[in-house]
Amino acid sequence: MTTKSSKQRTSGALIEANNLDERAPDIQPEEAAIEENRGGERASNTQQGTQQFVTFIAGNEVFAADMAPVKEIIRVPEVVRVPLAPPALEGLANLRGKVLPIISLRRLFGFEELAHDDSTRALVVDVGQPLGFVVDRVSSVVGVEAGHIEDVGKLKTTMNTELLSGLIKDVGGHAMVMVLDFAKLIEREFSQIAAISKSAGGPGASQASQQSEEEDSSDELQLVSFDVDSQEYAIAIEDVQEIVQVPEAVIHVPRSESHVLGVMTLRSRLLPLVNLRTMFALPYRELDEKSRIVVLTLNGVSVGVVVDSVSEVLRVSKSGVDALPALLAREGNLAEITSICRLDHGKRLVSIVTARNLFGHSAIKEALSTVNDSEQEAGQAAAEVDDNLDDDEQVVIFRLDKEEFGAPIASVQEIVRVPEELIRVPQAPSFVEGVINLRGTVLPVIDLRLRLGLNQVARSDRQRIMVFLISGVRTGFIVDQVAEVLMIPKSSIEPAPQLSTEQSLLLSRMANLEKQKRMVQLLDPPHLMEQKELVALAAVTG
Repeated sequence: MTTKSSKQRTSGALIEANNLDERAPDIQPEEAAIEENRGGERASNTQQGTQQFVTFIAGNEVFAADMAPVKEIIRVPEVVRVPLAPPALEGLANLRGKVLPIISLRRLFGFEELAHDDSTRALVVDVGQPLGFVVDRVSSVVGVEAGHIEDVGKLKTTMNTELLSGLIKDVGGHAMVMVLDFAKLIEREFSQIAAISKSAGGPGASQASQQSEEEDSSDELQLVSFDVDSQEYAIAIEDVQEIVQVPEAVIHVPRSESHVLGVMTLRSRLLPLVNLRTMFALPYRELDEKSRIVVLTLNGVSVGVVVDSVSEVLRVSKSGVDALPALLAREGNLAEITSICRLDHGKRLVSIVTARNLFGHSAIKEALSTVNDSEQEAGQAAAEVDDNLDDDEQVVIFRLDKEEFGAPIASVQEIVRVPEELIRVPQAPSFVEGVINLRGTVLPVIDLRLRLGLNQVARSDRQRIMVFLISGVRTGFIVDQVAEVLMIPKSSIEPAPQLSTEQSLLLSRMANLEKQKRMVQLLDPPHLMEQKELVALAAVTG
């Protein structure tokens, strides 16, 4: 007598997955098989030469798949939709810390769309990389002798027989079952994947070249602007470590000063928080969904400054920045505002806050003392945080529809509001929404939704224009919302599944933030435009 093979143990898991709807969404074959295989009902399947198949329903057809590449069966998880991917891809899911593409068999075969229900399952099949195939229902696991698998040439059906490896009759209660070849299916439907050339530099190589061509001009300042009590302020972007949303839980410190909001956990470390409204002696206001925490770092010490909202990333000429008039200059706790930036021909004034002076404010000192027992401990903790930053990647998080995307902060020239009207340029490329006057230069503007094949939406005050420098051409892309600046551990960044040529270049990486239940698709800005499009854009800008 031979012992039970790994294929037999897998079959037990599949039957178990089909029968138990109330179990956890992920069913691991090796574990679930122990209980299922106790009986002797499958003894006949242990005979040599018997091949095991899982049968399932998709549309009105019954299919079978060889058990060997089937790793497990799961309920269909929530997915992140991927732009520029093949239509059959429902999205990407997180399966125990790994990114799993989820593919609809109904779409692949041209069947009518059907909403998922309690019977819907995803077969996780290894075809060089794990892929999840959504089926209407898993039927059973059957053992079939090799001689009982007939040639597909005898099959009279509208199905493409190139995707089938055989035909089984009178098995599992079905008169005829088509054996689906997942390897051939992927080869046909995702043929672009095989043609994608592997870059010697790997993901991020183009980012390095992007950063090298984006050297900051010595006569310009790059600032992050934010609002406090309807007044606009800004701080140098090099002093901003990241911008995050206000967490649900803020630890309040007993007997602390009113301007000390409390402390929060940021990447497993405590970050002191101060309320800029209170620091500036402005009326108190409850925090809301627009409130943001600007994390500032100076000499290895970090503090979170709470503001009403973050507006833009500005690139301004130093000639438009004036020192604060001597009459208004203050000392002590009000010395953090050192200069005024003039925008829109002086109609818009932005107060520039100096981080070094801000850290000298008693409120910041008080906040730091709530976290650290002594200056020595503060310096040591800060040094550890600073060391960890070398293993992090700083990205600007923006949203398109319900999905989150990220762009390396070094690639973002600035972020500006969308004007009420975009200027239409005669004979401009069709993909250009219009142009705006950005400090005397013409900036072509493109709707990133349309660029990524998503539906266009009406303009709103939450939309922003993210400006990138692509091969020397400065170009703006409209996004639904700029959410935050985030430090992402490099250990959480992995290559994205390659689903199409365009997607594999533009969205080649993904941040899988499992603890936060977030997946952020990382954009590679140099691939936003093709060379011929850049030439057309250059003509628009003159």
